[in-house]
Amino acid sequence: MKKVRLGQTGLMVSRVGMGGIPLTRPPLEEVIGFVNRALDLGVNFIDTALGYADSEERIGIALEGRREEVILATKSGASDRQTALKHLETSLGRLRTDYLNLWQFHGIMFMEEYDTIMGPGGAMEAAQDALDDGRVRHIGFSSHSLSAALQLVATDSFETVQFPFNLISNEAADELVPLAKKHDVGFIAMKPFAGGMIKDANLAIKYILQFDSVVPDSGIERASEIEEIVGIVDGNWDLTRSQLASITKLQEKTGSRFCRQCEYCMPCLQDVLIHRILYLQRLYELWSPERFFSWAYVKGGVESAKNCIDCSVCESKCPYQLPIREMIAENMEFYRRVAEKHSDLVETGR
Repeated sequence: MKKVRLGQTGLMVSRVGMGGIPLTRPPLEEVIGFVNRALDLGVNFIDTALGYADSEERIGIALEGRREEVILATKSGASDRQTALKHLETSLGRLRTDYLNLWQFHGIMFMEEYDTIMGPGGAMEAAQDALDDGRVRHIGFSSHSLSAALQLVATDSFETVQFPFNLISNEAADELVPLAKKHDVGFIAMKPFAGGMIKDANLAIKYILQFDSVVPDSGIERASEIEEIVGIVDGNWDLTRSQLASITKLQEKTGSRFCRQCEYCMPCLQDVLIHRILYLQRLYELWSPERFFSWAYVKGGVESAKNCIDCSVCESKCPYQLPIREMIAENMEFYRRVAEKHSDLVETGR
C-alpha cells in the first residue's frame, strides 16, 4: 500500500483510510473481519468520532492485538476543557487504547466556536494536557464550512483538517487543498463517495488520488469494498477519457440537487433546520433505522420543517442555486415513507 505524509504530523498514512460511521451497521463479527482484512491489505489509518454511535467500541474490539499497526483518529465536539477531557477518556476506553495518534475538534463551523476552544478554559487546554502526557500525539479539526476551514487552517493551530471533498462536492480543490499544503496541514477528505451519491469507486477514488496531499477517508461496510478500493490504489490512477466524461456527466446531473451542508442558507428566520432536512436521505443510508429514528438531530430537523413558509430566502443565499424548497418537500416525503415503513420505531422513539 502506498503511503503519504499527513502534513506536519509526519505520520505516514496509507493512501486511503477507513471511516468510522458505516462500521456501526453490519454485525460485529463482520466488522472485525473486514477491519482486519483492511489492515492485512496495508490500510493503516482509521478515523471515527465519539458521536458515531458504537463505532469506537467496535473499532477497539476489531483492533485487539493490532493497535500498533494503526494510526487511530477520533473526534470530540466539546468546546470546553472539562467536557473535552471527559470525551477523551471515554474515547480511549471505548477504543481500548491509552493514546490517540490524532484527536480532532469535531465540526467547527464558525470562528466563534474556535475562539471558545482556544480561550481560557477551552478545549484546547485539554488537548494540550493530553499532548503533554502522551494520551494524544497530534491535533486536528473537522468542518463542513469552507469559509471556516480556510480561516482555521491559516491560524496554524492545527496539524490536520478534515473536510468533505469528492468529485461532486469539490469546492475545496481551488483554495482549501492548496492552503493546507502551504501551511503543511494534513488534509483528510471525508465523504469521498459524496455520502453514497457516487457509486463507481474508480471515479470516486481516482479523482481524489489526483491530489497528492489528500487522504480519502472511505466508509466501508464489507471486505469486498476495501479490496476494491485498495485494488484501485495499487493500480493506474490515470482517469481515462471515458471516466472523465462520466465525472462531468455526474457533476452536471447532481450539481443542482446536491446539498454540500455548507449552511450558507442558515440561519432561517423561521427556525427551519434546512441543512438537516436536506440530509435526511443520506443519513437514512448511513445509519441503522433504530439510530435514525431515535436521533435528536433527525427529529429536530423533521419537526422544524413545519415552520417553513415557502419564502425562498434560503434559495437566495445558497451559493449553488439549489431549489431548496423543492428539496425540503422531497426529503419530507421521503421521511414520511420510511417512517411509515418503520412505524414501530417512530412510535416508541427507539
